[in-house]
Amino acid sequence: MNDPVELVPLFVIFNTDQYRKIFDLLNKDWLTKQELSEQFHEDIVKDCLLILKKGNLIEEKWRMPKPGEKPDKEYHASYSKFRANFQCNFSDLADLLYIAISNDEELRQQAEHVEEEVMRGNSSINDIARRFSVSPSYIKGIAKRIPHMDVKGQGLVSLEKT
Repeated sequence: MNDPVELVPLFVIFNTDQYRKIFDLLNKDWLTKQELSEQFHEDIVKDCLLILKKGNLIEEKWRMPKPGEKPDKEYHASYSKFRANFQCNFSDLADLLYIAISNDEELRQQAEHVEEEVMRGNSSINDIARRFSVSPSYIKGIAKRIPHMDVKGQGLVSLEKT
C-alpha cells in the first residue's frame, strides 16, 4: 500500500462483519458471485466485491464452465499480509480513519453531497474539496468508502457507468 487513502476500503471491509466473512472466504478459495450470494444477500456481495476491487484486495479470473454453461468470474483475495509504505499528516490520517469506521449521519450526508456533485458533472477532487471546505484526501476517502464510486487520477468516477 503506497497511498493512505487505500486504508479506507481495507478498514471498511474489516469493520463490517459480513464483508469480513466474505473476505475470509475469498482468502481460502476462489468463489463466484453466485456462490457468495448463496451465503450472503446479493447486494452485500455486490458492494463488498466493489470495495475489494477498489482496494486492490481481490483478483478475478474466468472459471471454465461445464459444457453448455456460460463462463463466470470467480474471485480470490490477492494478499494475506499487509505492508504499507506511505507518509501522511495526522490530520489526513484522522480523517481517513473517521471515514473508514464511522456510521455518523453527517458523514452519510457528506457522501450524498459528493455523489450529487459527481452526478452534476463536477468530478474534480480539488473542486469538490474546496466546495465543502475539506481536504482532497477527505474527498478521496469518501469516494473509496462509497461502493459505486472511485478515484481516477484527479477526479471521481461512478463505477456504475464504467
